[in-house]
Amino acid sequence: METLHKVREIFEGLIRDHDLLGENVLIHFRPLRPEEAIGNPKRHDFPIIVGKEKLIEAQFREKRAHVFTDSPVNYSGKIKEILEMGLLTNQERAIFVGALNATLKYLGMIEKTVHCKDEEPERCGLEIANMLKGKGLKRVGLIGFNPAILNALVETFGKDSIRVTDLNGDNVGKDKFGVSIWDGRTMTEKLVRDVELVLITGTTFVNGTYDSILKEIKRYKKDHLIYGVTASGICKLMGLKSICPYGRS
Repeated sequence: METLHKVREIFEGLIRDHDLLGENVLIHFRPLRPEEAIGNPKRHDFPIIVGKEKLIEAQFREKRAHVFTDSPVNYSGKIKEILEMGLLTNQERAIFVGALNATLKYLGMIEKTVHCKDEEPERCGLEIANMLKGKGLKRVGLIGFNPAILNALVETFGKDSIRVTDLNGDNVGKDKFGVSIWDGRTMTEKLVRDVELVLITGTTFVNGTYDSILKEIKRYKKDHLIYGVTASGICKLMGLKSICPYGRS
């Protein structure tokens, strides 16, 4: 958890600078129903709809932030209590990342912290694919199965130019839009080696896999881009390249 620990150090410094460490206002967390989180998109194969992941909403004062996790929780706690968490489980990391995003939004440091809805996820996939194509790329890797993004990448680059990994056993080994979904536990190195750029879901910070992915990216000297609202605060503090075309304020 090297990256998250660095983020926590920076975050704690910001909290002290803004006199929020003794803040008595609680940060509240609650899991969102699929329709609250993503609205009513035409397609129904998003992980949040089929039940493998949930969005939790963190609220600090009037500011909201969404985080994807497989360990949704109802929780209320002070910033100081959240900073003291060990970040050892997906649930603890989800709470920390949600608190980070909601607080940075309150401080005016980030804006897009709420998930897009209805047909926006579909448009997001197309916009990301077109942006990558505009960079002259030929081969792209996707870490974290997102059906709208994968579909758009395949239509834009062709199925033979796309590699995908996922941690959900229900997806691993399956054919999605002509691309076989590889196991993220064992095939990350091959994915990174095969492509020019790796598009990574921000959920990797919550499930604890980002640092191991980054190790392979550095090893093979590849570029990477993080997508989604989950990592908005982390990307801001760490200066990481990110994209989230339709994230809401």
